[in-house]
Amino acid sequence: MERLFLTIGALSAAISVAAGAFGAHALRERVEPRLLEVFETGARYQMYHALALLAVAWVAGRWPGTLSTASGWLFVAGTLLFSGSLYAMTLTGVRALGAITPIGGVCFIAGWVCLALAIRAQ
Repeated sequence: MERLFLTIGALSAAISVAAGAFGAHALRERVEPRLLEVFETGARYQMYHALALLAVAWVAGRWPGTLSTASGWLFVAGTLLFSGSLYAMTLTGVRALGAITPIGGVCFIAGWVCLALAIRAQ
């Protein structure tokens, strides 16, 4: 699990940097400022949780268990749902996609709780 979460975290961080650059340069003149902020929020939260996946890998290596694994998968799901929905909403203009975003946020929160419990259980 360590290597898997390290790999996913590193790739997610790279995608976050690319998304941030894309938003700053390619989208600035193409979307309204509010949607640009939405896109930037997606990139920022993706980076936070890419780094969190690196922490999950460390915890999983030090104290393996279901809670650390659950935490990692919740961060992956949260990134796909939260950041993914914000990216898609910005790029398509379909504001209804914003209804998916809170589900990703709940995944993030649950991931942090699982990570805290995984650490505390040891």
